[in-house]
Amino acid sequence: MTTTPIGAESPALLDVRGLKKVYQGNGRSVEAVRDLTFTVGGGEMVCIVGPSGAGKTTLLKCVAGLLTCTSGEVVLEGEKVTGPPRGMAVVFQEYGRSLFPWMTVRQNVERPLKEKKVPKTERRRLVREALEAVGLAGVQDAHPWQLSGGMQQRVAIARAVAYEPHILLMDEPFAAVDAQTRADLEDLVRALWKRLGVTILFVTHDIDESVYLGQRVIVLSNSPTVVLEEVAIDLPDERDQLTTRSAPRFAELRAHVYKLIQQAKEGDRPAVGDLR
Repeated sequence: MTTTPIGAESPALLDVRGLKKVYQGNGRSVEAVRDLTFTVGGGEMVCIVGPSGAGKTTLLKCVAGLLTCTSGEVVLEGEKVTGPPRGMAVVFQEYGRSLFPWMTVRQNVERPLKEKKVPKTERRRLVREALEAVGLAGVQDAHPWQLSGGMQQRVAIARAVAYEPHILLMDEPFAAVDAQTRADLEDLVRALWKRLGVTILFVTHDIDESVYLGQRVIVLSNSPTVVLEEVAIDLPDERDQLTTRSAPRFAELRAHVYKLIQQAKEGDRPAVGDLR
């Protein structure tokens, strides 16, 4: 896969336009997301960060068609999203709840393909290749409860990969695993992204993770949410946990994103004319 250089133009695969989400209930309304506008180009890896409660998960659920926008729209490959799109897969933080404990690893990965009505021979091939890609070829007959947390999350990633999505949404997928497993999974996601050419929108609360993974980092304000800044990550395309995280430029980018998050916590927002 050839990734898009920072600053280069690429056709928008995903277009979020003036997205607003207001929750209604018990006689009150809560404005979770006020005005979000951004694009994600085909083949990009874009990370989203923001303060706790900034509406990151709400945004992702709207993009995935799991929540209805109050106003604005989400457009994927030129089509307005009104429900879960066929060309999209989602990996959630709570991987344990997304896997069926009574099914084997192979059956869990295969399930969405059955719903997609993929022929049996093709299903088996896709499952085999996906499990090989995440390093789980030898555990296809195990059950999720027999695996570590990191291995369970690899199963969830394999299930998404086997679906062959055009865009993969990831909602803080590594928050519940230990630091070493998290580093391994970060490198796994970058390897899959480069190998498969899939577009990835990755939501995380971890600033270091966003800078390590992304080509761009979209920083959200505090709730009600707008885009505070889009930060281009001009690190080398080839990255590793030691060299990349030790680089002076990594430290500079991390400090800049951290400063933006602190501004967001204090309630700073761009002026109206600067809203993206």
